[in-house]
Amino acid sequence: MSYYRRAHIPGGSYFFTVVTAGRQQILTNPDIRAALRAAITKVRLTHPFIIDGWVLLPDHLHCIWTLPQGNADFSTRWRLIKREVSVACGKDYLNPELLSARRIKKQCGTLWQHRFWEHLIRNDADYASHMDYLHFNPVTHGLIDSVSDWPWSSFHRHVTNQVYAADWGGSSCSAVVLPYDG
Repeated sequence: MSYYRRAHIPGGSYFFTVVTAGRQQILTNPDIRAALRAAITKVRLTHPFIIDGWVLLPDHLHCIWTLPQGNADFSTRWRLIKREVSVACGKDYLNPELLSARRIKKQCGTLWQHRFWEHLIRNDADYASHMDYLHFNPVTHGLIDSVSDWPWSSFHRHVTNQVYAADWGGSSCSAVVLPYDG
């Protein structure tokens, strides 16, 4: 079994990238979105966390969470969320082409990649650059011309809270480039 070094800082803020298996373009489908929302709501009842930023793209999502003081277990939260979505929608999205021997042996579906990528947010500048990155990601992928055009993003909430201007991230805006795009 592989060992992944992860930074576990209780009460920390983390940037995540979670990807569908085989980069299937399904995350913006209404049933997947509803299952994801329900899963997050359910998991937060027993494993609370704050969603600081979020963007949902067809084949992956980016988000920033802040965990409660004294708790650094983001892996359990992601395992539970992914499982809930898989139970709700997995049969409808079972893709035999993605069923490896490992997935069959472990009775895994074909909705999600097995793991996720995380980054511990180090300071305010790191937080701001990752927040910009996740909100600008639909533009980066050519899905829209302006950040405000993407419906599945916390950008709209941040505009309401006056964190971003409504016209931030228009087609003339230069993208924030981070070393990894999951």
